[in-house]
Amino acid sequence: MNVLVLGAGQLARMMALAVKPLNINVRAFDVGSGNVFDPLSSNIVFGDLTQGIEFADFITAEFEHIDHQTLALCQASGKLRPSSQAIKVGGDRRLEKDLLVKCDVANAKHKIITTKADFDQALNSLTFPLILKSALAGYDGKGQWRLKDQTNAEEIWHDIKDFFDGGAQGVTNAVVAEQMVPFDREVSLVGARDSQGNTVVYPLTENHHTNGVLSVSIATQVNEALQAQAKQVFDSIANELNYIGVLAIEFFQIGEQLLVNEIAPRVHNSGHWTQQGADTCQFENHLRAVCDLPLGSTALVRPSAMINILGEEQVPNDILNVASTTLHWYGKSKRAGRKMGHINVSGKNEQELATRLQLLADILPEEAFDELKPYVTAYQNKLS
Repeated sequence: MNVLVLGAGQLARMMALAVKPLNINVRAFDVGSGNVFDPLSSNIVFGDLTQGIEFADFITAEFEHIDHQTLALCQASGKLRPSSQAIKVGGDRRLEKDLLVKCDVANAKHKIITTKADFDQALNSLTFPLILKSALAGYDGKGQWRLKDQTNAEEIWHDIKDFFDGGAQGVTNAVVAEQMVPFDREVSLVGARDSQGNTVVYPLTENHHTNGVLSVSIATQVNEALQAQAKQVFDSIANELNYIGVLAIEFFQIGEQLLVNEIAPRVHNSGHWTQQGADTCQFENHLRAVCDLPLGSTALVRPSAMINILGEEQVPNDILNVASTTLHWYGKSKRAGRKMGHINVSGKNEQELATRLQLLADILPEEAFDELKPYVTAYQNKLS
C-alpha cells in the first residue's frame, strides 16, 4: 500500500514510522519546494506532486493550510482522505464555525469580521474580554489579538487591517471575534472514523499551553459522562464531514460542559502520548482508516503524558533514567519556539505518572521548560 502525505514535517515522519510494520509505504509532498520526499530521509526525492499522486493508492494530509489548487488536484484523483472540504474547514475558522453551528455543537459566542463596521458591531454585541483570531493561517497562537475593553479597540483594528492588507493577493481573509470563555481547563479528543462510518476515540486529554503553544498533555482515565459528551460531538462533526482518518477536537471545559474551541482534520500534537499509552497510536490509526484497514484499539493502556520540546536541539540524557520515558526527535534544525521533538512518559497509575513527571521536571532545564514545574506541582496537588 502506498500513501502520499501532503506536508513533509514531523507528523508525516511519525506516520511513516508507525506503519512500516504494516508494509505501508509513505512519501511526503513538501508544499514549499514542490518535491515529494521520503519523510524519513528528506535527501531522497521522488519527483513532483503529479508523480506523487500517481504513486499513491491514497492521499492524506498532515496539516490543514494547503493551497486549494493542490487540494483540488488530489481530490480529483479520487484518492484524498479526508476530503478537500474537510481539510479546508480545519484551515478556515469561518467554515469551522459554520460547521459547528450546523452540527448544533456548543462553542463560544462569536462574530465574523471583514470590515470596520463588522468590528464595531462585534464590540457592541459581544461581551468583553474578546479574543480575535485570523480565519486563515493562524496556528500555535499566531494571528490572534486580545481585547479587554474598548480602550485599545482602534489600535487593534488598525493592526487587523494591516494584517488583512498584507495577506496573499486574491485571498479574502477575516477575523473571528469570540467571547473569551472562563474555562476550568483545556482538553482535547482525538479519534478516528473509517470509510464505513465506524468511529473510535482516545480518552480526553488535558492540555497545558505556554505562550499559545501546547507544552504538556496528560491522558488518564476520565469522567465517563464527559467522555460520552465529547464522543457525541466527535461523531456529529465526523459524520457531517463524511470524514475518513484521525480528527482532533479541542475543547474548553466549564464545569461539566464542553465547548468546542477548534477542530484539526489530522493527527494532533495532543495525541502524541498514544505512541506509548495505547495499543494503536494515532498515526497508525489514521493510516488504517485512510487505507481501509480495521481501526485499532484506542483504550488507555496506562496513564501517559507528553512534554513538547520547543526550540531546543538537546535535552539531558538523564531523562532516560526515568522509567517508562521515551524520547522522540523530529530531525529539525534549531529555531526559537520550533517543535523539535517530544517526551512521552507513562505510569501504572496516575500517581506514578505524576511522580515521573516531577522527576523529569527536576532534570529538564528550567529556562527551556519554565512552566513545567509549576504545572506538575499543580497536577500533583490535584491528586492529593
